[in-house]
Amino acid sequence: MGKLYLLLIPLVIWGCEQTFDNVVDTTTENYQLTSVIGIKDSVDLKIPGDSLLSPRLIFTPQSQINKVYFDIYASDNSKLNSSPVEMQEVSNKIYEENFILKRENPIGKYNVSFFVTGFDGKNKQVAISSFYFNNGQDNVPPVISNTVIDPDTVVVLNNPIVIFTSVEAADSNGAGDILEVYYIVYKPDGTTNNSKLLLFDDGNTSEHGDLDAGDGIYSRLIQVDQTNDKGTYRFEFQAIDRSGALSNIINHFVLIQ
Repeated sequence: MGKLYLLLIPLVIWGCEQTFDNVVDTTTENYQLTSVIGIKDSVDLKIPGDSLLSPRLIFTPQSQINKVYFDIYASDNSKLNSSPVEMQEVSNKIYEENFILKRENPIGKYNVSFFVTGFDGKNKQVAISSFYFNNGQDNVPPVISNTVIDPDTVVVLNNPIVIFTSVEAADSNGAGDILEVYYIVYKPDGTTNNSKLLLFDDGNTSEHGDLDAGDGIYSRLIQVDQTNDKGTYRFEFQAIDRSGALSNIINHFVLIQ
């Protein structure tokens, strides 16, 4: 349950070509990773042939390794591989495996976690790599509709009042392309601090009032008490996608007495 104002700042990251990225220290093991190559800082499906991810891990020749594999996570934190992607030894202690990125995967920052299984049977993460993925689709801004604020007139006496608010959001590039759904509150005198208050589609009924996770309806519970100014508040609803495109704006008004 949230108060009327909360500041959240989204972060989007991407870069250029990379040949070495975040090797985890494994000097205490009987293997040592020296480098990670083959993952560019950006992958763009608008470029022919740029859908293939080909990571390569290079270990010292003396390393004793049973298995090398990786997991890949999309920008919405979903794991793309249903089971660990095992890498093949293409040369002495050099492991490589291809992974095809698809148009239906969401735009945004991706993370690849690399693991080694030693001959003792223990698994250990040895490297982390990241890149920015553009699925090649022409980006279309999200669309919001069906805003609900209940109640829209609040009489505050001694106890705080909880207001339920929700909005439906959709994106033709896929639900995973929606980065944030939020509103900004304008006080009765027209002022605002431009703080974005996020709405949630997580099915957390007790904290956010959201009934079903992943149904495209984003919700939030707001607490109003005697500290809030009396008068008519304007709630400005909007959504933003992972490319930074903004949706339409819907305004909704609440009277606090």
